[in-house]
Amino acid sequence: MPRQIGRLTSIGLSKVKSVGMYADGGGLYLQVSDAKARSWIFRFSLNGRSREMGLGPLHDVSLADAREKAADCRKLKRNGMDPIEARDAERKRALLEAARAITFKDAAESYIKAHGVSWQNAKHADQWKSTLKTYAYPVIGSLPIQSVDVGLILKVIEPIWTTKPETASRVRGRIEAVLDWAAARGYRQGENPARWRGHLENLLPRPSKVRQVEHHAALPYAEIGAFIVELQKQNGTAARALEFLILTAARTGEVIGAQWEEIDLAQKLWTVPADRMKGRKAHRVPLSVRALAIIESMQDIRDGDFVFPGGKADEPLSNMAMLAVLKRMSRGDLTAHGFRSSFRDWVAERTSYPSELAEMALAHTVADKVEAAYRRGDMFEKRRRLMHEWARYCAIPQRSGTIVAIRRPRA
Repeated sequence: MPRQIGRLTSIGLSKVKSVGMYADGGGLYLQVSDAKARSWIFRFSLNGRSREMGLGPLHDVSLADAREKAADCRKLKRNGMDPIEARDAERKRALLEAARAITFKDAAESYIKAHGVSWQNAKHADQWKSTLKTYAYPVIGSLPIQSVDVGLILKVIEPIWTTKPETASRVRGRIEAVLDWAAARGYRQGENPARWRGHLENLLPRPSKVRQVEHHAALPYAEIGAFIVELQKQNGTAARALEFLILTAARTGEVIGAQWEEIDLAQKLWTVPADRMKGRKAHRVPLSVRALAIIESMQDIRDGDFVFPGGKADEPLSNMAMLAVLKRMSRGDLTAHGFRSSFRDWVAERTSYPSELAEMALAHTVADKVEAAYRRGDMFEKRRRLMHEWARYCAIPQRSGTIVAIRRPRA
């Protein structure tokens, strides 16, 4: 009877050139794809399902080694185990064993490095590093990533959950992201202990219930005219930048980063490029008469690319400069960002413009994907009229209890 196992010989293998499958017996085959691509395959059937398992290329795995691997596979199969699943499980165990040397801090730093290029600015990466260094690393930073569990997560965030709910929520979210990354890389298994929905929400009160979110301090829109009068008495680039911010309802970073190439005086237009916008989409800002006057006044001190230059050459105004102006005006209770809220309240309460127009003026991202898909334009001409009316309103000091018409009455 011909041999059922051990049909191939080492000498014969060197002569095999034709494409095909060459059986050694017992489910072991030499697969020849071409003259150079030759590898070992173990074929088997388990629970009525036929499967193939690669055992390695011929140049790495000898005939004797291939037969030994095939024998191990047959043994697993006799015990009712799938050789492929057993191999995958062994690989996972090896990865987890190697992960014992990978700490949470190692994983967090790798995560930040991998995702940092997609973040809008370096400040975001700095915030990640700072919060994890302050709150997470002292507790779990030096521990193996696989050993981080619910108890350790609570040890990190419980001390600040009621006193700093917003910070605690961010730390939890960042830990969750790092652990998800580690699981995707095979460094840990099981549920994510930092997951909120259906997990930590059962152990901790919602952040919104602990303490109301503190919004940016905003000036009531009825006081904006009197504030502008006082602001115009202030000298310096920062004061002009703050007034420009109010008139355009822009963000601090957008204003201090404004460059001359973005300004079109003829079209009375400021185009903020996508890479400087929070929503990563270019934003066109119509410029009122007063906003244009501020831009033209800055041309007298033009020195470099930035419209509102800082104290050092080729650098923009500091993001703290506007707050310094507010403090000089004894208005430390306000923030630059809060003037966007003043504008939004004015649109809602004193005009008939639709809310979506105000949202476009503020360059807010549309949450509804269906609405975003149908919103093709940016309503620029309507926004131009809106921003002109806002500038006129800002130029009129309001008296308590009086109402000033937005449009002139017809003769």
